[in-house]
Amino acid sequence: MTAFANPEAFAAALAALPVADGAAREAALARQARLTKPAGSLGRLEEIAVFMAGWQARARPAVDVVQAVIFAGNHGVAARGVSAFPTAVTAQMVANFAAGGAAINALTRACGADLAVIALDLERPTADITQGPAMRVDECLDALNQGAASLREDTQLLLVGEMGIGNTTAASALCVQALGGTARDWTGRGTGVDDSGLQRKIAAIDAAIYLHGAMCPDAFESLRRLGGREIAAIAGAILAARLRRIPVLIDGFIVTAALATLAADNPLIAAHCLAAHRSAEGAHGRALDLLGLDPLLQLGLRLGEGSGAALAVPIVQAALAVHNEMATFDEAGVASAA
Repeated sequence: MTAFANPEAFAAALAALPVADGAAREAALARQARLTKPAGSLGRLEEIAVFMAGWQARARPAVDVVQAVIFAGNHGVAARGVSAFPTAVTAQMVANFAAGGAAINALTRACGADLAVIALDLERPTADITQGPAMRVDECLDALNQGAASLREDTQLLLVGEMGIGNTTAASALCVQALGGTARDWTGRGTGVDDSGLQRKIAAIDAAIYLHGAMCPDAFESLRRLGGREIAAIAGAILAARLRRIPVLIDGFIVTAALATLAADNPLIAAHCLAAHRSAEGAHGRALDLLGLDPLLQLGLRLGEGSGAALAVPIVQAALAVHNEMATFDEAGVASAA
């Protein structure tokens, strides 16, 4: 199990990222060139197969074990009226996940992913980021480590999601800190706030950046001061997956904000990630562009929960199916291009 004993250990892990296996990528590319199709005719499916080969270090990768982990947390800043829903909804939705009645339950059943839901101190929201740091050092470390510990030994593809009333406010603040721009650039309506609610969100993010911005020299402090327990857990899971060379499907705006915070310290962190979709949250596409991630889907989603990532799992499965199961020109007795 990956564990971060202190902020320095977290920073050291983020600074020393393993890379994809070049020989496996070359072997996968060579196989793609021999399959019974015109070169490049399967587009992104070919790219996904080669991507998976590099991270699994084998020319014919597999995706038999898909793990979905949803992290839930509550945010003190929600008391400022930045969400259309009360914080009690977080625990209610966690209960819905446990009962199997949420969208992510249906979607993970449909794609065959194993689903786990981890609730992080829901009865104890983070501190209001307009007034002080969201978490103490030990609280942030605990969240990072819970995220890292969530990975199964046999996972071949990971998708992470979240639930947390108020977390688009924290995510927007993290994007301002990591990617630049202003609160207005990164703030949307989230769960559906009205115009007054939107202005309250922007004001809260402005206040948080004014208070903490100069004291966020690295990813750990950004997550601790501006984030939330579920966002830190997502960051811990993404980093732990990279250390074990497990590819990750990135879901919506909240998950992307966690990745962006890591990328501000080491842009190479995004290399083992596939952007599952581009959500209807306006700032999400901008964040993906700045991270150099091209989404697989664009379906107008804005639910969270890992729903967009679950929808992209069959695309990865299809990419590996054609890569592994198609005949080569020699096997099929078909003439290849001159």
